[in-house]
Amino acid sequence: MQELHDAPLAPLTTFRLGGPATRLITATTDAEVVAAVREADDAGTPLLIIGGGSNLVIGDKGFEGTALRIATRGFDLSGTALELAAGETWTDAVARTVEAGLAGIECLAGIPGSAGATPIQNVGAYGQEVSSTITEVVAYDRTTRETLTLTNAECAFSYRHSRFKEHPERYVVLRVRFALEDADGLSAPLKYAETARALGVEPGDRVPAATARRTVLELRAGKGMVLDPADHDTWSAGSFFTNPILDDAQLAAFLARVSERLGPDVAPPAFPAGDGRTKTSAAWLIDRAGFTKGYGAGPARISTKHTLALTNRGDATTEDLLALAREVVAGVREAFGITLVNEPVTVGVSL
Repeated sequence: MQELHDAPLAPLTTFRLGGPATRLITATTDAEVVAAVREADDAGTPLLIIGGGSNLVIGDKGFEGTALRIATRGFDLSGTALELAAGETWTDAVARTVEAGLAGIECLAGIPGSAGATPIQNVGAYGQEVSSTITEVVAYDRTTRETLTLTNAECAFSYRHSRFKEHPERYVVLRVRFALEDADGLSAPLKYAETARALGVEPGDRVPAATARRTVLELRAGKGMVLDPADHDTWSAGSFFTNPILDDAQLAAFLARVSERLGPDVAPPAFPAGDGRTKTSAAWLIDRAGFTKGYGAGPARISTKHTLALTNRGDATTEDLLALAREVVAGVREAFGITLVNEPVTVGVSL
């Protein structure tokens, strides 16, 4: 293990924001990860787990405690069964499965971060979620001090949520196992209309998995969602807010506000979300509340490519970012009566 003191954390995040950690440990094996966690827990030291840093908003004061960077490696593909170490770079792993002619995660290409983070958020995009292919997650349980293997059902996946997110201080993901599909080099059936349109096919159709991956990367790049050090639109955490899910009463109140504000002929995006609930679009809400692409006059602004991404234009602080986020939340609430929820994990700060 590598150990540093008063270590900068900003370079370990895609926002490039945040102050230093009292101590930073980089672990390259599962045993080192578990040992570092146990040491911190035994000493009563606050612990911050860092993977790819693509879903973290760290306060300007930094983190008083031990930051543990998981840098484990392991890509084991046997037939259609895939096991990834938590520290594997997710987008590289997706590329390797597509090269192997397998389907199931090809539309999750270009998502920054590590494999270990994917079950925590139940990462999803362009019609796919990792919960549809994950079979097991190996995690260290800080309460029982044991390494557990949890089945898909035990992970309690839902939209951008899981057992691990529900109990953020309890589990440390070590390995993730997937069941992919051998469809003779074809993708899984396309579920996302934008992807199908870009490919000139219908939802439900299959295309070569490599073509699906390439198309998703192009779509994401057009929205500033593929990391590029030279492009400040990618100095973000991707989608900063989750799409709101509304019950019947909330939906009725929302539609009334839309009609009052924008006119009776305006229909906001609405998608079934299970249990009689409806999901609407956070990006649509932000845009229609007046926060358009490029909004902001300071060093933290809305992306010029996508209204759902808040960005660091190069010299922002975390407080600059949070001020913008709070402004957006307040504006959407005033306009439509919906309170947006941040998707990234905040450390030492809150909205």
